[in-house]
Amino acid sequence: MHVKDTPAGYGIVSRVLHWIMALAIFALFALGWWMVGLDYYHPYYKSSAELHKAAGMAVLVALIVRMVWRGVNDKPEDSELTPLERTASRITHRLFYPLMLVLMLTGYFISTLDGRPIDIFGLFSIPSLFEAKGYESIVGEVHEWLAYATVALAIVHSAGALKHHFLDKSDVLRRMWSGPAND
Repeated sequence: MHVKDTPAGYGIVSRVLHWIMALAIFALFALGWWMVGLDYYHPYYKSSAELHKAAGMAVLVALIVRMVWRGVNDKPEDSELTPLERTASRITHRLFYPLMLVLMLTGYFISTLDGRPIDIFGLFSIPSLFEAKGYESIVGEVHEWLAYATVALAIVHSAGALKHHFLDKSDVLRRMWSGPAND
């Protein structure tokens, strides 16, 4: 089992980070979409927001680790892609990381602009960096649009991977699922 990425495929670290983050982002999107419809008196009004914040900060840490890991690893070959597909893949990946980073940072600021910290599963708190009361709703709008954009990009990304797997019969999806063949 490869730990690091190779030209032949993704190592276990990249694959685990990829799939955990994919599941977490879709779960956070679903939770966020559901929780904004709750009224103040709903039994899950407070706990759903607390879960969303804590999980979002955990995904932010995973994103930072993933960005560093990607920067120090080989990139798997994409020679089976057409030039257009290769360009689309690179644009998608270059959009994903800053989009997710800004999405998570806006989530942090929605929660902390009033000066309060974010509680992380009762283990510790992430403090507010500064107060800017009254801007939470503006940042919330940006966060919402970024969430929709992230999920739309993830759907396009997934559709591309499925197209390569089922129509082109290429190894693109297999490399992210099971990694490179063992030598």
